[in-house]
Amino acid sequence: MKWLVPLLFAGALAAADAPSIFYSKSFPSSKPPYMEVTLDQAGNGAYREAVDDDQPVKFHLSDAETREVFDLAARLDHFKHPLESGLKVAFMGTKTFRWEADGQKAEVKFNYSEDPSAQALADWFERMVESEQRRIQLETAAKYDRLGVDQALRELWSSLDRKRLVALEQYLPMLDRIANNESYMHTARMKAAEIGAQIRAAKP
Repeated sequence: MKWLVPLLFAGALAAADAPSIFYSKSFPSSKPPYMEVTLDQAGNGAYREAVDDDQPVKFHLSDAETREVFDLAARLDHFKHPLESGLKVAFMGTKTFRWEADGQKAEVKFNYSEDPSAQALADWFERMVESEQRRIQLETAAKYDRLGVDQALRELWSSLDRKRLVALEQYLPMLDRIANNESYMHTARMKAAEIGAQIRAAKP
């Protein structure tokens, strides 16, 4: 069994060296004032609202979603060049892109960029952020504020309708739980069932 040790060690090194993208936004006057997302090439994502948060909200992007995000990073040369526009614009938060692969890192910070690929990539991560915030809101309401579930579902539906959500399957377990639990209001149960059906209908 000695061969297992180097094999496992090699596997751990390969995982550690696998490409990943980090995005953060620091905006003290917003709520939350800080957020970050990490995404690896397998589509595994983690959302945090504090640098030292050791219990991130985890999610998984589809292959198509992941491919589009990593393609945009490639168009930006994996963040080896400045992205700040230099224009005098309002402060919209300090954004950070960081690429990590094969033990190497490249990082760039900016407030506003005119580069279409940078704008598109930032929007992808903002959609991930909104997706996880909606999930947190719904799960918290379902657990602690059953009267607030209907409002959480309304906001989830609004984000879905505006195409601001990613990794849609992450919502199905909670939506099904609400839809099938008679302790929730009838309107909330019906709304949860309808959103779940809409998500399932959208699956390839």
